[in-house]
This record gives sequence, structure tokens and C-alpha cells, in this order.
Amino acid sequence: MGFDLGSLSDATSGAIGALVSTTILYPLDTCKTKYQAEVRARHQQKYRNISDVLWEAISTRQVLSLYQGLGTKNLQSFISQFIYFYGYSFFKRLYLQKSGDKSIGTRANLIVAAAAGACTVIVTQPLDTASSRMQTSEFGKSKGLWKSLSESTWSEAFDGLGISLLLTSNPSIQYTVFDQLKQRLLRRQLKRETGKEPSPEALPAFSAFFLGALSKCVATFLTYPAIRCKVMLQAAESDEDGINQAPQRNKSTVSDALCSIWKREGPLGFYKGIQAQILKTVLSSALLLMIKEKITKTSWVLLLALQKILSTTRGRLKSA
Repeated sequence: MGFDLGSLSDATSGAIGALVSTTILYPLDTCKTKYQAEVRARHQQKYRNISDVLWEAISTRQVLSLYQGLGTKNLQSFISQFIYFYGYSFFKRLYLQKSGDKSIGTRANLIVAAAAGACTVIVTQPLDTASSRMQTSEFGKSKGLWKSLSESTWSEAFDGLGISLLLTSNPSIQYTVFDQLKQRLLRRQLKRETGKEPSPEALPAFSAFFLGALSKCVATFLTYPAIRCKVMLQAAESDEDGINQAPQRNKSTVSDALCSIWKREGPLGFYKGIQAQILKTVLSSALLLMIKEKITKTSWVLLLALQKILSTTRGRLKSA
């Protein structure tokens, strides 16, 4: 099939969008993750709400610690989004070529998105685990990437892999809803146009932001209990005496996390912190997709120019 310029363009713009959105929203992500990782009875809770995490950072003069693990998170976001968007775009184009259809259906879209998500999770899981441990460490006591990985076993680096694979349904739902709604809007716009077709298709920034927020909100609500269990499995051990923020790593399993939430917080504990999760993920996904849509055209033009330069150079070398 040769050099897939469209897939590379989607991957590049998606990765850049992820990098920008992750950096902007990282303090909120840190507060959210520390709040989710704490599993205690109501009268023993250190954090009553997410604002308590922010106040702790301010009162202990550790505001910059809200950015602990940012480098690792950005690296993980960039790699994961590049792999995801490249895989999604590549598999989608391959399906359309093999099937001969002009558009991809919802069922096929879900399969394509899940396959791309699974590949992404397997490659980036150690980085995801390391960044979660950095975020849930005591303020000012976070370890670096290499130390976090070297102090744990190979299996511990993949803590939460099963849930992460399950959570591939989250972006699958999100991007399927987004893509289907996007195609409907673009069809309406294309009916008004004549002559040349756009390359590639792009939405206005506001439309991309709104569709990204709506699709992510639905996906987050459906998968939130699994999201919280994953945070607990990957959380750093508490330095405080008494009850730990999360079960001990060597005893942590999905069933341990579920039982711990049920015993200490009750059924509502499975949705503890969902407001912050929705706020963070909706803003992050909406920003990512908005930036991606605006960068796609630029990256497309740059890659076309690069391809033309390479082909010209190759022709000159052959004739020489």
C-alpha cells in the first residue's frame, strides 16, 4: 500500500494535540488522580473533595509538585496518541480499500478503534503506570521515570494492563461517536460545495470542541468504575502510617480494588471523583480534537511538500 500519507498526517496532528492538552490540564489531572487513589471510610478521608488536594499543595508550598510526572505523562500521551491515530487511520483506510465501501459503519468503526487502542495500551502501559505513581506520590517526594521503573518488577510495570485493555472501549466509543457526527456535518457542508474535494476533511474549531466534549462525556460515564480501579492499582504506596491510599502492590488485583471500594465507601464509591474525571477528560479530548482538526491541514501540506522533495531528490539520484 506504500507510504500512507493520510495516516501519518492524522498521527502527527493527534500527537501534537495530545501534548498541548495534557500540559494545559496537568494540575487538574494530578489533583483528580490523587483524589481517586484514596480509599478510606468517610470519617478517615484525607481529601473530602478535589479542592482539598489543591489546598494541600498550596499550604505546603508544593504548588510546582502539581506538575510532578509531567514529562513522563507528555511522553506517554505523545506516543500513545501517535500510535492510536496512525493505527486508527491506517486500519480504517485499509478496511475501506478491501471492502470497497465509501464510508465505514458503526460496528466496523468500533472494531478498528478497539484494535488501535489495544496496540497503544500494550506499548505505553509502563509509562502510564510510572506517571500514575508519580502523580499519587506525596507532594515533593515523586521519583523520576527511570527510578520508578527500575525499582519495580517487569510485571509491576504492567499493573492495570487488563483494565487498560478493557478501557480501550472508552476511546472506541468516543472516537466512533465523534467520527460519525463529524461525517454527518461534513456531508451537509460538501453538498453546498462544487468542484474539488477537501484534503483532508476538517471541522471548524467550535464544532470539533463540542463534538469531542459530548462523545467523551458519554464514554467516561460508562467506563468510570474501571477507570477508578485502574488508578488504585497503579497508585504509589502512601508514606503515612495506618491505612494506605491504595492496596499494597504485591496484593493488588482488580477484585481487591473492587472489594476495597465496596467495603470502605459503598456503591457510590465506584463513582467517587467522576465530576473531576468528566471535567478533565472532556476538556482534554475536546482540546485534543480541536487542535488536531486545525493542525491536520497544515501537517498534510507539509508532508505533501516533504514527499515531493523526496521524490524529486530520488529522481535526480537515479538519473545521475
